[in-house]
Amino acid sequence: MADRTAWRICVPRDPAALAAFINLRVLNPEHQHWRRGIEAAGIYVRTHGDLKVPFTYRVPAANDQDAVSEGWPASLAAFPLGQWIADNRRTYARDDMDLDRARQLEKLGMVWSHFDVAWEEGLTAARGWAAEHGHLLAPLDAAFRGYRVAIWLKNARAAARKSAEIEQQRAEGLPVQSSAGALSQVRREQLEDIDPSWCPAWPVEWQRAFHLVRLHLDAGRPLPTSPGEVVHQGEDLGRWARSVRLGWDQLTTVQQWMCAQVLGIEPAGGDEKPKPRRTQADKWTMNYEAARQFYEREGHLQVPRKHVERIVVGEDQEARELKLGTWIGNQRSRAATLAPERVEQLSAIGMRWV
Repeated sequence: MADRTAWRICVPRDPAALAAFINLRVLNPEHQHWRRGIEAAGIYVRTHGDLKVPFTYRVPAANDQDAVSEGWPASLAAFPLGQWIADNRRTYARDDMDLDRARQLEKLGMVWSHFDVAWEEGLTAARGWAAEHGHLLAPLDAAFRGYRVAIWLKNARAAARKSAEIEQQRAEGLPVQSSAGALSQVRREQLEDIDPSWCPAWPVEWQRAFHLVRLHLDAGRPLPTSPGEVVHQGEDLGRWARSVRLGWDQLTTVQQWMCAQVLGIEPAGGDEKPKPRRTQADKWTMNYEAARQFYEREGHLQVPRKHVERIVVGEDQEARELKLGTWIGNQRSRAATLAPERVEQLSAIGMRWV
């Protein structure tokens, strides 16, 4: 045994290999930690598709089912990859990281800033949600695999609006106090690559319904026109189309063009529009006219409590029956709160207040 050991010691060694061994194991064991970390990072990216490693993540033990299915070698068992990633972010932030190491991590998709990490997480969720639904116009309660993607998109739209305000201020030669919270052009383009209409100038709900109607028409189906006719992704497309036709004048010029040219929707005709609701002022005026009619006929305004007065109103000469006796009693009891001009109008036709 002694002879065999002596023989091994006497075997010539490759000087370069021996120097590397001594440097790695004796002089600079940190290199070994780096090599284990970069190996683990590469396997993680291959398995998960990114380098968004939770801080508490450790490589599975050798006998763990995940270690076998994901191809983890026993030499990396229990390696604290999440902490290793966080340590490298701190080293990079201090500007103490070797350039070659930084490049190795960046090739694996390393995101250095915690703010950038949060953005990438939201962007990944947005891509996933859009892949399932065909757009980025998520309702406010939408989530993708537990991530509240709708809230993230709402914040991104607020940042995009701030960016637009800053651009407008600069175009007008006005001073810009701060650009904090504004969405960068690169990030806006990332979202536009997913869905060009992700940040409309009008309500997201309107744009979402427009998009779903367009998809419905692209599939060769007819335009829904009645509420309840077609409901897709929780949106009543018939109700929306009807509201567009009836509320055409409230739309912007761009919205009108989109509906007419893309969807073939036309504004409702006058005979289709519902009659506008009478306001409280309109109702008071109508009852006053009934009271004046009663006064001109009877010569007084002592209206019996249950009296109903029939009058003709409007250009279409619509006949209406009004509970004039009840109305007169109500005006008398509310005399203290009536507008002075209304008190004067009623007094002029014989109203007795006591």
